[in-house]
Amino acid sequence: MNISRQSAVRPGARGTERSSARRAELIAIGRRLFADTSYDALSMDDIARQAHVAKGLIYYYFHSKRGYYLAIVEDSVAGLVTLAASEGDLPPVERVHRTIDSYLRYAEHNQAAYRAIVSGGIGFDAEVHAIRDGVREAIVATVAEGAYGRTDIAPLARMGLLAWVCSVEGAALAWIDRGELPRQTMRELLVKTLGGAMRAIEELDPAYPAPAPARRDR
Repeated sequence: MNISRQSAVRPGARGTERSSARRAELIAIGRRLFADTSYDALSMDDIARQAHVAKGLIYYYFHSKRGYYLAIVEDSVAGLVTLAASEGDLPPVERVHRTIDSYLRYAEHNQAAYRAIVSGGIGFDAEVHAIRDGVREAIVATVAEGAYGRTDIAPLARMGLLAWVCSVEGAALAWIDRGELPRQTMRELLVKTLGGAMRAIEELDPAYPAPAPARRDR
């Protein structure tokens, strides 16, 4: 009886695993295709041909070109969001450096997807906006936890950090377009502008003092 039950379950489990692996493989292929090519520049025929798969397979897993693209964008930023939320064991300064560096790496190596996320996607795309907002919230939470020891901060402090994150988006767009600065220099510049934002927050709300690394008098 036990053997019979196992044989009834395992094929389905194996099928699910194969399906998940195939979907992940298609997403990985899509990440390469969309890394430096805009959404409009690739047709489903182009994608299927370059991926060496039948077009119907992409429709089977993702239903549409847009569905495929959204899955790629979500997968691309998932690692960044996870990193921003999971480095609590690092010293605050190192955590911030690592998060900003990973953010810049993503922008550098996924330029088309990054531009789509920051600009809001295809037209006004609520789902891409939600992905972008999730990244913003993760970074704000990481910085707040490191600077203030908590993520439930007052509206003024949160807005100050969010304003910095939005400035990072614009700066990163200009950085990947111009290619004039090495990533390490860009990272240090963004870290220093974060210090300026934290000092401004402290000036307006002394309940949120800038941490020692951000102070001019350290």
